[in-house]
Amino acid sequence: MKLSINKSRSLWWAISAAIILAGIISMVISWQQPNIRSPLRPGLDFIGGTRLQFVRDCTKPGNCDKPIDINAVREVAKAQGLGDSSIQLVSENGAENGVLIRSKDLSVDQRTNLQNALSEQIGVFDPQKNQIDSVGPTLGKELFRSGVLALIVSFIGITIYMTFRFQLDYAVFAIVALLHDILITVGAFSILGLVAGIEVDSLFIVALLTITGFSVNDTVVIYDRIRETIKINPEQPIAEIVDDAVNQTLTRSINTTLTVLLTLSAIFLFGGETLRNFSLALIIGFTMGAYSSIFIASTLLTWWRERGQSQVVDSLEPIDTSTSSQDS
Repeated sequence: MKLSINKSRSLWWAISAAIILAGIISMVISWQQPNIRSPLRPGLDFIGGTRLQFVRDCTKPGNCDKPIDINAVREVAKAQGLGDSSIQLVSENGAENGVLIRSKDLSVDQRTNLQNALSEQIGVFDPQKNQIDSVGPTLGKELFRSGVLALIVSFIGITIYMTFRFQLDYAVFAIVALLHDILITVGAFSILGLVAGIEVDSLFIVALLTITGFSVNDTVVIYDRIRETIKINPEQPIAEIVDDAVNQTLTRSINTTLTVLLTLSAIFLFGGETLRNFSLALIIGFTMGAYSSIFIASTLLTWWRERGQSQVVDSLEPIDTSTSSQDS
């Protein structure tokens, strides 16, 4: 079975446009939320503050018999003047025996009081598993600027590389496909931030940079096959060339993507709280990268080349000279 992706390219573009639009709407809504005030729900790395993770000591008899009531945790935080903190349960050995709290900057006394109050409410904590991190807002802004600059530099580098290796139109549509993947990943995390309270941190920027590398790699493979076929059969319609190139590389793209997704799924399920959002971003981005290489970058190149060919044909149409001949 062979795919004829160019026959339904309007459908592929509409699907992508709908997903991107949903993400943009979510980012606008997120920006208007008084407790977020940004397109994505920012994590501790960007806004500064204190992150506290407390895990119960299950070696003590009866300490982990009852599940943690997150509402009870919120009540304790509210009583400590931290009602606006982000609170999540943390899985430990397959059970939610820990709690993760992101709040404003806390002094040592405030941290101690909070820990003691939580311990009285939900159980004794294991001091070896407790984590307390503090990040200043200045460092957060610097991380954000550095991440955005790294993305811009990578886009410029990819554009230059694709232009020298192929042609300018190849490079432009490869960047369009990259922007497609980035926008969908960012939009998905904006929606998750509103619905599930998922925050983005410095690892999210790393994930976006990784996605750009993976996505352009798939696009280069398809573009290579297109260029080779054009050299061999320059008279063949560009739509047929692109469809053949996609079908020739389809098995490789599917196998590569599935192999990576299996690894990322394992990290998402068993990698712990720190790597969960990072792996989720990669899962979304890599899936969209495979999709955009086949259904976006390739079909846009076909549309552009067909448009250019039609303009050439129009310019070469013979001029009606019958009137001038009769006059002569």
